[in-house]
Amino acid sequence: MNLKTKNPALYYLQRAAFYLLVLVIAFYLLAPFFWAVLTSLRSPGDLFLQPAQFIAAETTFQNYTQVFANPNFQRGLLYSLIVAVGSVLISLLIGSFAAYALGRFRFKGKQIIMYVILAVSVFPQIAVLSGLYTLISALGLYNNPVGLILTYLIFTIPFTVWVLTSFVRDIPGELEEAALVDGASPLQTLFLVLFPVMMPALVTTGLLAFINAWNEYLFALTFTSTNRTVPVVIANYSGATQFDQPWGQIMAASIVVTIPLIILVLVFQRNIVSGLTAGAVKG
Repeated sequence: MNLKTKNPALYYLQRAAFYLLVLVIAFYLLAPFFWAVLTSLRSPGDLFLQPAQFIAAETTFQNYTQVFANPNFQRGLLYSLIVAVGSVLISLLIGSFAAYALGRFRFKGKQIIMYVILAVSVFPQIAVLSGLYTLISALGLYNNPVGLILTYLIFTIPFTVWVLTSFVRDIPGELEEAALVDGASPLQTLFLVLFPVMMPALVTTGLLAFINAWNEYLFALTFTSTNRTVPVVIANYSGATQFDQPWGQIMAASIVVTIPLIILVLVFQRNIVSGLTAGAVKG
């Protein structure tokens, strides 16, 4: 006998409490984004109205027009795309080889390497900032997207290796054995046999690494002066005077930067779920 039959009042009370909790959490998560969208669609004079008047104010797209007409924002989008895509591709390439070795072969010190990778992935960025600045300056890569790509690899490669290793461990060994019997080399086995099987994990790690690189602020602020990525460009938005803060344009720029990430997550949500859960349960 279930709770609904045994005690209907308690059952419906629990259901009501559950849905109320879901509504509260959804409101808590979506309200800031809704207010940012609303702010981006209001003129500067409407920002100081009372909440009810602000919501009912006339909608305008002038903030988006001004944002897309800003050359700094255009250049920031381009540099963000170059840096994020470059760091993700390099991370997936290096991370796949490392994950294949760590997940398939036994060698001395393997466990220590995994712990070191985990430790590096949670290391605070500020702790390595001064050393990286000296290195980037010595290599002549200051204010260069290549320099940012190299620094982003510090936190994208460890994450990629850690996630892909757990996935590679659960791939049946029979696939490699069949490929080797057919005369495939180890590289051919990796690229032609294992990569298609690893696609959910590759999409998951690539997308999460892309989001981290796309939103990164500290390294982009420190290692660039003019060729800056879009988070730094948005943070440096200013109005006609030093006391004028164009909140409408800032919110519009933030929405423009966020929308591609939302689209990517919605398109690859199945791959993300399967990639994150792969290796979590052993059959």
